[in-house]
Amino acid sequence: MLARTPNDEELDAGPRKGGPGTERLCALTRAVKPVDELIRFVVGPDGVVPDLKRKLPGRGLWITGEKTALKDAITRNVFARGFKREIRVTAELVEQTERLLVRAALDALAIAGKAGLVTAGFAKVEAAIGHGAIVGLIHATDAGTDGVAKLSGALRRREDAAPVTVIKAFTTAQLDLALGRSNVVHAALLAGPAGKTFLSRSQVLVRYRMADDDKTAGHPARNSSIETVRTRTTQQD
Repeated sequence: MLARTPNDEELDAGPRKGGPGTERLCALTRAVKPVDELIRFVVGPDGVVPDLKRKLPGRGLWITGEKTALKDAITRNVFARGFKREIRVTAELVEQTERLLVRAALDALAIAGKAGLVTAGFAKVEAAIGHGAIVGLIHATDAGTDGVAKLSGALRRREDAAPVTVIKAFTTAQLDLALGRSNVVHAALLAGPAGKTFLSRSQVLVRYRMADDDKTAGHPARNSSIETVRTRTTQQD
């Protein structure tokens, strides 16, 4: 169970790097959590804004990185209390935060693509899976079930490769724009720094959306998921 610290200061002292193990207090739940599970917010010229990279100047307030938590924080007027000033925060902050999380992940994917770490197209992705060199498998949220099932089967049949992260969090249009090509429904991600960043940012996005998944079953842009698929050999270890 995470520690609850009602006497801790809600605001941090300003942006600073947080390595593995760094924790912060969620101003909503009063629970101390790893920074990777929180989102930092600061007050800018136009009001409260999310600081996804944790680099914006000024003291910051941290909220559990879930859409439902942010909605609750707005409803409960947590930002005004935490920043100790009159601040009008609307529901637009919830959507703004999601848009920035999407952009951050897709920016990393674009960099990975330019570095030659992304293979797109069903046949090429299937071949990449067979070669065993991929670290990520991307399906568009509007991908057909047959294609997803075939590639998932190919992934699970591998016997001597490392676990692969499977992401279904972006539409075909979003993947097209990030990779600079048309009709990207499936893509394979090779190992590299940009790919690692993309996987990490995708995890943050999916966690943010997750609590709302069952409420948006008909919304392809939000039926997002991420999982780690292990091969038969890995499962036996």
